[in-house]
Amino acid sequence: MDCKLYENHLAILKSELIVALGCTEPIAIAYGAAKARETLGVMPERCLVRCSGNIIKNVKGVVVPMSKGMRGMDAAAALGIVGGDASQALAVLESVSDADVETVRRLLADGFCICELAEGVENLYISVAVNAQAHSAEVEIRDYHTNITKIVRDGDVIYAKEQQSAAVDKEKGDKTLLNLHNILEFANCVHMADIEDLIGKQIAYNTAISEEGLKDPWGAQVGRTLVENDGEQDIKVIAAAAAAAGSDARMSGCSLPVVINSGSGNQGITVTMPIVAYAKRFGVSKEKMYAALCVANLVSIHQKKYIGSLSAYCGAVSAAAGAACGLAYMSGAGYSEISKTITNTICTTGGIVCDGAKSSCAAKIAASVTAAITGWQMAKKERAFQPGEGLVEEDVEDTIANIGRMGRDGMRSTDVEILNIMLGH
Repeated sequence: MDCKLYENHLAILKSELIVALGCTEPIAIAYGAAKARETLGVMPERCLVRCSGNIIKNVKGVVVPMSKGMRGMDAAAALGIVGGDASQALAVLESVSDADVETVRRLLADGFCICELAEGVENLYISVAVNAQAHSAEVEIRDYHTNITKIVRDGDVIYAKEQQSAAVDKEKGDKTLLNLHNILEFANCVHMADIEDLIGKQIAYNTAISEEGLKDPWGAQVGRTLVENDGEQDIKVIAAAAAAAGSDARMSGCSLPVVINSGSGNQGITVTMPIVAYAKRFGVSKEKMYAALCVANLVSIHQKKYIGSLSAYCGAVSAAAGAACGLAYMSGAGYSEISKTITNTICTTGGIVCDGAKSSCAAKIAASVTAAITGWQMAKKERAFQPGEGLVEEDVEDTIANIGRMGRDGMRSTDVEILNIMLGH
């Protein structure tokens, strides 16, 4: 593989597979808020949080980690201000103490934080403004969860970042260079030394929260339900349950960290756990499993580059498709079978909508993983949906682009209507 292309794919993995504590939307608010307090230099007297509709949608129903059950933009921002450590980025709330939580409860009861919808902005947009006496600070985040684009102190812009396409950020790798051929070539030649820590951490963290979700009654207990109803014999069920269980715990405020994919912990768990489950069941070598996870992660990221971080398109679908491609690769499949796996998956479950982060995400993950594995099983028998059927094209890259266009443009009005319903408009 061309050296520059290899380094590009490795850079994408390193930038995407990062550790996050809790659902990434409230955590991004907490991160911006912690940075705003750091910029202000003292404890704020008041806080104003303005977010895009997609951020509001994904914060509304999920428990903020370390909060002892609190939900909402104001709780996320106040926790970041009171106990957050901005240097930890998406692990910003790891430093929160019990005393911090009690302080936050008092502040919120006193109306410390005002939350507003920001209109006419990107799907991922957060602004946190704080003030104390005669001083003020504001931090703005756009496009992806840790992308601070502006910092203002006492009215002066002290930091501004030039806007870039989310797909083309040279520091994080150029996602426009991703395609299935290149992804498989990368996996075939990747050096273990380059990915061992990265993928190893993804396996360890995401397995831990999956096991927690199977052990204790988190959320709607989707993962536990699958195992209880279907036993532990069917590997297809075990794979879906393992992925769902991690989301069960995560959406209900479990404080265990995860390694994310495409800005989402749920997607990171969905990409990871089916491959871990199959590798364990069938005794797959570490090297093959790690290479398969490279395929899974990059296929998922490849799809999301068309859709964006947040939309009305459920990211569990793209993540599950990635996982199934990793399973196919791990079993020795080549380009043709993996192409069919993608087509069969995204043209089956591509219509699942995202109505925010909450306990039902686990069920959507389970449904997506089940459909993705069925799509792979079809592909193994040379069965696939055909060009001209709906959004299917001859070339899988065109099919991926079609589904991406649907998720990005076609579902934009759906996204607005979902938000209006959730806000009671």
